Amino acid sequence: MKIEGTGLEGLTVDLSRLDEIMEDAGLVRAGQWDYERVTYDRKIEAKGEIFYLRVQAYAVEGDIGGRHALVKLMTPLLGKHYYPHGVEYGEGENFPSAILNTSKGLLKQVSEELQKVQ
Repeated sequence: MKIEGTGLEGLTVDLSRLDEIMEDAGLVRAGQWDYERVTYDRKIEAKGEIFYLRVQAYAVEGDIGGRHALVKLMTPLLGKHYYPHGVEYGEGENFPSAILNTSKGLLKQVSEELQKVQ
């Protein structure tokens, strides 16, 4: 599901600063990037179910593999993991309110930090 109204959509930010802010919020990039796109994930577990909060961005200047890149953030996603098939982001998924609230809280934290560097 798309999490709208977070204040992140469309923000342009320096990649190295974004890496720091995302890491502080527990969203990891790991190997999830190519030269044009980057993805940050946070695994959230509750009652035997696994959910992923995902924030994606794409390069508008420079490239992700380089030292200097500006990226534009996209609408964050919340997905539910189904073993062994993967993560589903469909609107028909059931997301417990605690998971949704946790996700929105993390995104608010990221948004507030990004507003400081804008």
